[in-house]
Amino acid sequence: AMAEHDLSAVRKLQEWALAQPQVQIPTHHTLHGGMYARTICLKAGTLIVGALIKVPTLIVMSGDASVFVGGDERERRYAGYHVVPAQPGRKQVFLAHADTHLTMLFPTSAQTVAEAENEFTDEAQALGSRRPQATNLVALKEG
Repeated sequence: AMAEHDLSAVRKLQEWALAQPQVQIPTHHTLHGGMYARTICLKAGTLIVGALIKVPTLIVMSGDASVFVGGDERERRYAGYHVVPAQPGRKQVFLAHADTHLTMLFPTSAQTVAEAENEFTDEAQALGSRRPQATNLVALKEG
């Protein structure tokens, strides 16, 4: 979880970032076996500010990106493939140094992508996947 001063810093960066030209990042959603996963690919040089996450998740990263984590460490750089346990109460910033795939997953009883998004954040309406021009690829569990 991030301290309030770190969350405040991320919110200020988010205000600045939203004033810049936006890139469209397709989101791949999977609901299967009581799990929800959302995957994006950040092209090299892309900076994103995530929503405030309210549930524990796993983050699977493949590529090369710096992540603002707050606290004394402030930032971590992940190169290669990593599976990272992530706590609730975080609003992270990712800067891709090379093309980087990010997957966030958590257990859920959600039956739709919208339900899953509402479960992991109270900022669901601001998600890139909710923009009118968003590209969403959805795989739902069978049966």
